[in-house]
Amino acid sequence: MSTYLTVILLALIFPLLLSFDKKVHFYTRWRYLFPAIFITMLLFIPWDIIFTIRGVWGFNPMHLVGIEIFHLPLEEWLFFIVVPYASLFTYEVLNAYIQKDLLGKYAKHISVFLITLLLVIAAFNLDREYTSVSFILAAAFIFYVQFLQKAVFMGRFYLAYLVVLIPFFVVNGVLTGSFIEEEVVWYNSSGNLSVRLFTIPIEDAAYGLLLMLMNTTLYENFIFRRNKMIKQAGSLKG
Repeated sequence: MSTYLTVILLALIFPLLLSFDKKVHFYTRWRYLFPAIFITMLLFIPWDIIFTIRGVWGFNPMHLVGIEIFHLPLEEWLFFIVVPYASLFTYEVLNAYIQKDLLGKYAKHISVFLITLLLVIAAFNLDREYTSVSFILAAAFIFYVQFLQKAVFMGRFYLAYLVVLIPFFVVNGVLTGSFIEEEVVWYNSSGNLSVRLFTIPIEDAAYGLLLMLMNTTLYENFIFRRNKMIKQAGSLKG
């Protein structure tokens, strides 16, 4: 088994097994989760393919099973299923066990800070592909969800994202060379700021935030629409 595949399976096993926890019942929400994952992949997979072809990043064949689909290793495709699954599982666990929206009243301020920071850094680094694209897209999507959609879950999302950063450092740390001799995923330094959190490019934090926020937004929207349909059906019967 490849190093990358091992990391992916380890990241999945506990969230999958605990999805049947009596308080969380995450398995009952798979109908909302998997469409969200699929739609999000429609952005991230083409982005991943283009950047791989352009040499912004790449994959070490020593750590792969050797199956490639559209220039991406099989493990990379699985990444966009497993990581959102684990992230949304964490989001729901926190929602189930922490009743109060701890960051709710700070959500807009956090969003404004992140949008400003990401856009300022991107503006001064437009020639660095990973930096500019990931920061601009993350800032734009935060703006959309916070101020156009006016989502009420942003406080809970930010709390979940902070918690997810812990396994993020472990998983991405291994993939970028921590604890192993050669990295699984390599990055061309000309495409990023060359600022690393241990071995992880700082851009990965914005990339991960966008990945998680897009999945969370779609997931919450599907749940909202389902609940709205149920209420409408109930009112018609009444």
